[in-house]
Amino acid sequence: MNLKLDNKTALVTASTAGIGYAIALDLAREGARVVVNGRTEARVDQALASIRSEVPGATVVGLAGDLGTASGCRSIVDRLPSVDVLVNNLGIFEAKPFEAIPDEDWLRMFEVNVLSGVRLTRAYLPGMKTGNWGRIIFISSESAVQIPPEMIHYGMTKTAQVAIARGLAETCTGTGVTVNSVLAGPTASEGVTTFVQTLATQRQTTPAAFERDFFQTMRPTSLVQRFLQPEEIAKVVVFLCSPQASAITGAAVRADGGVVKAAL
Repeated sequence: MNLKLDNKTALVTASTAGIGYAIALDLAREGARVVVNGRTEARVDQALASIRSEVPGATVVGLAGDLGTASGCRSIVDRLPSVDVLVNNLGIFEAKPFEAIPDEDWLRMFEVNVLSGVRLTRAYLPGMKTGNWGRIIFISSESAVQIPPEMIHYGMTKTAQVAIARGLAETCTGTGVTVNSVLAGPTASEGVTTFVQTLATQRQTTPAAFERDFFQTMRPTSLVQRFLQPEEIAKVVVFLCSPQASAITGAAVRADGGVVKAAL
């Protein structure tokens, strides 16, 4: 299927690795002008080189900046005043007992995971409405629905993203702008892979054995019983970014491996 993304400018936040990188790569394959973002120039340059090697002739540029801060968001918007597609992928997570989470951790989690997308959307949405076309995607998680007890503050931010995406979609009624969230399941992103390796070492087991135990005990409702690959999430996201997905807006689209145990 031709997703008709030629010459569309797409900003994917936190796109030097994991889900963000996979989305940026697939957008480049579809002919979009992709803007890769990461916190450091070195990481951005590495991602750009990798995309160019995978997609010769790709139109891809990099913008380094920490979007977990207001100043970082302003810096990106100053250098990139408008986009056709915005994928709010930036996110952090940590496992911590509720009683041990201080106010500072709650606030930092909210600023990075939620306000980064809010700030960028606030900057780019008016231009999309004026042009009567645009795509905004918030990369949420199955944790938005089934809040993980081991990281409640993370789950809270994922729920917030779903609510924000739906509310924003309501403001775009009758336009060619769509806003959606994607409920990604447990995914073998860079951070998760490192997390799994660390815990497996601590428990004197292998990553494969840890993965089996994780899905049996922590995510038993998963129908695939494995970590998803970033590419699997990217395929869903890139479709939602395209003109072909014009009927989908205000939706929380599940790419969760069946973790969420609900018919709807």
